[in-house]
Amino acid sequence: MQQYATYIKPEWAPPAELFSPVWTVLYILIAISFGAVFLAVARKRLPTRILWPFVLNLFFNIIFTPIQFGLQSNLLASIDVILVVATLVWAMISIWQYSGFRWVAIVNIPYLLWGSFATVLQLTITFLNW
Repeated sequence: MQQYATYIKPEWAPPAELFSPVWTVLYILIAISFGAVFLAVARKRLPTRILWPFVLNLFFNIIFTPIQFGLQSNLLASIDVILVVATLVWAMISIWQYSGFRWVAIVNIPYLLWGSFATVLQLTITFLNW
């Protein structure tokens, strides 16, 4: 994570201290909403195929930190964060068709907004540090 401090960042980049509390809140929302989807699939209230975007989103979300801070690859982190947002949009669209689970899409709007912001930030950092 020390490497992140050395990157050239846009002046609109939030302070590093903001990321932890924001992600803590988002991870709580993700755990509740994604957990409800996983539980509904286990109880046969939703089809198994609905899990694909949720599982992929978790996977891409989890590997971001090792890519960004372990491999220290801005390019791979940029690709990954785009996949995080893309799979989230896919998940939100997929779950919307199930009226009893539309709340899952709504609850994840803050995640989508932050993820979109994080994508623009990551792409900008990647460009500035090329």
